[in-house]
Amino acid sequence: MKKAVVFAALLGLVATPALANDGAKLYAEKTCAACHGPDGKKTLMPNYPKIAGQNAAYLEQQMLDIKSGKRNNGQSAAMKGVMHLVDEAQIKVLADYISKLAP
Repeated sequence: MKKAVVFAALLGLVATPALANDGAKLYAEKTCAACHGPDGKKTLMPNYPKIAGQNAAYLEQQMLDIKSGKRNNGQSAAMKGVMHLVDEAQIKVLADYISKLAP
């Protein structure tokens, strides 16, 4: 019985990262939709970018640059406030997910 409990606990730890890396779930959890819209194309403010269908490598690099402070212009200040919520692996998953949204 003890082995089954330990196995279930370990399985839960292993399964958690897989769930956390789901792009749609991350997009919702990390507040992306608040500014970019639920589909990446209806933004909160007219000067915020529509990101649906954007190139994944470009999206990833922009998020990494904002997170690191390398990009510090325009509306990047708004993004800087939320980039602490995502790590590099999650950024990659988000970029891939957003790139597949219909523009």
